[in-house]
Amino acid sequence: MRDDYPVQQQTIYWAPPKPRRGRRALLALLLLALFALTVVAGVVGGGLLYVYSRGRILPGVTALGVPLGGQTPAEAAAALSARWDEQSVTLSDGAQNWVLRPGELGMSLDAAATAQAAALKGRSFDGLRALPAAGAGWFTVAPVWAYDAATAERTLAQIAPQLAVAPTNATVRVAGGRAEAVPAVEGRELDTAATLAALAADPARVLMDGQLPLVTRPVPAAVQDVSAAVDEANRLLTHTVTLEAYDPLRDERFSWAIAPQVWSEWLRLSIDPAAPTAYGWALDQQIAAAYLDTLEAEMGDGRTLSEEETPAALSAAIQAQQPTAAARVYHPESRHVVQSGETLSSIGYDSGIPYPWIQQANPGVESLSVGQEIVIPSPDALLPLPPVPGKRIVVSISEQRARVYENGQLKWDWPASTGIDSSPTAPGIFQIQSHEPNAYAGNWDLWMPSFMGIYRPVPTSEFMNGFHGFPTRGRAQLLWTGDLGHQVTYGCILLSSENAQLLYDWAEEGVVVEVQR
Repeated sequence: MRDDYPVQQQTIYWAPPKPRRGRRALLALLLLALFALTVVAGVVGGGLLYVYSRGRILPGVTALGVPLGGQTPAEAAAALSARWDEQSVTLSDGAQNWVLRPGELGMSLDAAATAQAAALKGRSFDGLRALPAAGAGWFTVAPVWAYDAATAERTLAQIAPQLAVAPTNATVRVAGGRAEAVPAVEGRELDTAATLAALAADPARVLMDGQLPLVTRPVPAAVQDVSAAVDEANRLLTHTVTLEAYDPLRDERFSWAIAPQVWSEWLRLSIDPAAPTAYGWALDQQIAAAYLDTLEAEMGDGRTLSEEETPAALSAAIQAQQPTAAARVYHPESRHVVQSGETLSSIGYDSGIPYPWIQQANPGVESLSVGQEIVIPSPDALLPLPPVPGKRIVVSISEQRARVYENGQLKWDWPASTGIDSSPTAPGIFQIQSHEPNAYAGNWDLWMPSFMGIYRPVPTSEFMNGFHGFPTRGRAQLLWTGDLGHQVTYGCILLSSENAQLLYDWAEEGVVVEVQR
């Protein structure tokens, strides 16, 4: 082989491998994301720079739950005022609720100052450094407001009566004929000082929570122990009391024995709160009145027992363990239909009521006509004093006699003189109302010894007819000494001076006088 043959050179080329299609896509996405972040950062930064440079509140700032970002202080103040008007605080005692405006509790918002505080939020160096990224959180500005304790106290004073519960004193109950204690029940009241203290301690928290629990305190009953009253009641419950009622018009008496089983239903303990250890007893007026209705039905003719006087008399007798209690029988007014030939004077004479009293009971009646109905006053109007039991004076106009009774027995029987026809003595049921050693009648210039007034002929006048001895005129002339037993007076009842003095000393005010026709 020839070694001088030239060697043929061969050139070898290297081609790099083709890049993969997936890597290109990833690179494109990274570039796009970088571009997007740059744009967003620019927009956000630009927005923040715009807001910051224009004096608007930074994004994310709130007060009272109101977003204030991007608003001017004036706009923010208006928004805060609107929200404040919607704020409420609920006061509760656990059972009742009172929804109030903050102003009623003395809280007032300074909307302008709160908006200004919001505008400053994040504008200091520290604030900017702490500024969170968008969507990372919120800046909350505490509202600027004032608290007036006096206003809150006035509001609580108005609420206090609505939740107050008065305590119930211990008392005595009668059941099965025996007395037993009923325990006291404490009440409650608003503790205004404690409630105000809770509000003043953290009014902001109350405002934000919208709740203020009302603090109450117990009110103890003034009377806790009634054991002594129970013992006293059981002592009284062994006592039967007899109610004795007297009808002074008819001179009738009624009697009812009232056992403890009956009157114990009326028994009520009466305690003076100023002296809780002192107690008394009273009768329940309503229950007692229902019982009196049954007694009145027995008496008939519309006669009644006083619903005030009778239970009081029974109560006094029961407490004193007296055997009887006295009561008075009363009579209703009546109606009269005018008959032919009747006059007010004749109607008064027949009914036992002086006719001026009938005139007073029928105002506007100037004349009578047949069939007309008029009112006849109750005869009780002429007996204004409590009747004296056991004493009664009966005067007979037809007999011209005066008879005096004591405990149903005739004590004196005397001749008497009544009024002349032109000035008669009125028949009816009256009573001794006054005593004058020597009364003067100006109309007739008479001095009347041992005078005892029994009725007023005219209800509006102070002048009275009554008993007296032989009168004098001009303090010298003794009259009518020979006329006793004949109608001679001007309406009074004449007795001898000796008998008049005896009656004057015996008949106290309240003794019933019956003047018969």
